[in-house]
Formats: sequence, C-alpha cells, structure tokens
Amino acid sequence: MATPVPYEESFDAQYGLEFHEMTEELVRASVPVSNTVRQPYGPVHGGVFASMAESMASAATHEAVKGEGRVALGMSNQTSFLRPILEGTIHAEARRRHKGRSTWVWEVEITDDDGRLCALVRMTIAVR
Repeated sequence: MATPVPYEESFDAQYGLEFHEMTEELVRASVPVSNTVRQPYGPVHGGVFASMAESMASAATHEAVKGEGRVALGMSNQTSFLRPILEGTIHAEARRRHKGRSTWVWEVEITDDDGRLCALVRMTIAVR
C-alpha cells in the first residue's frame, strides 16, 4: 500500500475541502467557492462536487474499516448536477445507505448557502 499523503499536500486540501463531522453513517463537509474551483465562465466545476462526495464517503468508510486491516476505495461515482453554485460555500452531507461486507453505498446532497439542492451523488465504496 502507498504511503499516506499529509492532508495539507493532498488533492482535497488543494480545492479546500473542510470536514465538519464524520461518523460511519454521516459526513458533513464544505468547500469555500474561489476561482480555483470555478469553470472559466463562473460556476463551480462539477468535478468539485464529485470529488467532495468521493472523499467524504471514502474517508468515513476507511475510518470505519481500518481497524480490521481493510481499506476503502472509490468504486463508482454517479453525480447528477441540478443547479450551479456561483459564490459562497459548497455544503455537502453524505449519508450511508448500505453497509455490506465488500461494498458501502452513500448518498451525498450538495447544497448552496441558501440550502438549495445543487447536486445529488451516489457513491459506491469498495471495502477490501
């Protein structure tokens, strides 16, 4: 297995992911909107939404299974974009929907500062 990367050098740190709560059933995180996460014409890049969801689901699953000597790896990321975010903060809440022996499934809601639903993500995490 690869050597862990310090958070401040990770991809998540580069786009500003901040974790606020993490259990094996629920994760809350956010990213401040800046030019670094925007598309050239203004809205937040959809890859940021997908990245947030994958990092949140992978991290929570990993924390839950690492004591058993197991690892968690993103297996599937299906993101539906519903409305753009142009400014403020991107808010995300991930809820575990399935805890299996070899896969966990999470649903992630991405909202803006007004609480409007901007993206829905279904993440499948492989547990090995």
